Amino acid sequence: MSSIAVRPLLWNRHALLTCEEMRQAETLSCARGTHGFYDLMRVAGAAVARAVVERFDPCRVLVLCGTGNNGGDGYVAATILRQAGWPVHVSALGAATTDEARKAAEAWGEAPLPWLPELLDEADLVVDALFGTGLTRPLEGAAAGMVKAVGASGLPVVAADMPSGMNGDTGAVMGCAIKARATVTFFRKKRGHVLMPAKAYCGEVVVADTGLFPDVLDQVKPLIAENNIAITLPFYPKLELDAHKYKRGHVLGLGGAVLTGASRLAARAVQRMGAGLVSLAVPHAAWSVYAGALESVMVQPWQSVQEAQEKVENPKVTTLFVGPGLGLGPQSRELVLAALATKKPCVLDADGLMVFEGESRLLIDSLHENCVITPHEGEFGRLFGALSGEKAGKVAQTAFIAGQTGCVVLHKGADTVISSPDGVTLVNTNAPPVLATAGAGDVLAGMIAGAMAGGMPPFLAAGFAAHLHGRAGQVAGRGLIAEDLIALLPSLLKAL
Repeated sequence: MSSIAVRPLLWNRHALLTCEEMRQAETLSCARGTHGFYDLMRVAGAAVARAVVERFDPCRVLVLCGTGNNGGDGYVAATILRQAGWPVHVSALGAATTDEARKAAEAWGEAPLPWLPELLDEADLVVDALFGTGLTRPLEGAAAGMVKAVGASGLPVVAADMPSGMNGDTGAVMGCAIKARATVTFFRKKRGHVLMPAKAYCGEVVVADTGLFPDVLDQVKPLIAENNIAITLPFYPKLELDAHKYKRGHVLGLGGAVLTGASRLAARAVQRMGAGLVSLAVPHAAWSVYAGALESVMVQPWQSVQEAQEKVENPKVTTLFVGPGLGLGPQSRELVLAALATKKPCVLDADGLMVFEGESRLLIDSLHENCVITPHEGEFGRLFGALSGEKAGKVAQTAFIAGQTGCVVLHKGADTVISSPDGVTLVNTNAPPVLATAGAGDVLAGMIAGAMAGGMPPFLAAGFAAHLHGRAGQVAGRGLIAEDLIALLPSLLKAL
């Protein structure tokens, strides 16, 4: 799958499939002859019905069915709910067009109601079985009208596979879309379940086992997985009995003259993640500010770029972080280029990236395989938007830039995407909104550098740190400030 040494079984357990990869998995499983496509539909529809029963009291249900197999799932769910005594009506966009969906419609046993938004007035709950993951063009006409009416009704929705109107591969809204209370998908999550904005439309995502054989993914070879701690934790450095501070890694950060808090936050995070020694090289005029606040960080003043360059080239320094609070300008750009020229493991964040705005090619040409860059969405667009704009969706754009730069790209957001140069990608899904606070990104940069200091590969260090960062945000909750994330790291690491 990749040069990154992750066990395929573990990767495949958390894989995020494209719509095409899901079709391959179904085809490969059915080819073994133990079940057919209609069997899969019956299990899928039963899972949708079960999700309804587990979350709602008996009430009036309107099942909206499309013409394909997603609609077939809806007919199955409707039949099971009716058998359980629920008052159920089915409205269909058109006649079923696949053999499996026709069988499911026949099993329902009565003609669907006309496709009228007024039916929502007589319902308490909607089951959305219109389009699922296969939608590739914007909704229009009667389908779009019903989708908008569902939204206006305020009724709770349980969606089969994917809320209608969402692109299952990119997470994009295709014109308009249904917002679900819960979404029941099958076998594995799809990319759209974890990528914005679809993530916000899916509600609770339930993954139902439909009987597909997990080992078919050895043939499908998915390149993308949900960022789970089980994937990265085995690579987090263990402490040996003969450990000393230099063996645990010496990390050097470059601080700026004005925004001194950012690099201090990053340095503290590096320490908490396990680096044996952390230094900050800072402008001489700001030395006292840093030195007075950082007891266990070695603060090293410099008066010229050449002097700062000598510090990053120090052979005892194993890892670098550059950017938090660095400031913008030609001198900062020289410092970044000096750091990258060492080819040492390096995390490049914030100002360390934006000093190259308008000169993205210089940045791309200077990066190397030991780097992790951590742009948020605005920075990514300003630096790389012109290069990646033709790629559809955040995953494709991030993977493309990782390939262009030859380094790991951690593209921050509510759906942080982490891509290696060979296209292998993790999507981090546990970050709560409370992380949208000043300094949280600086802490993340330091966490990644701290993990890399002990020898963790850049891609896995980025995934490990992103997951731990999200977990810290969850524990802290409302009222979180960036310093809280650092304080939580020892207990979270101990729990792992």
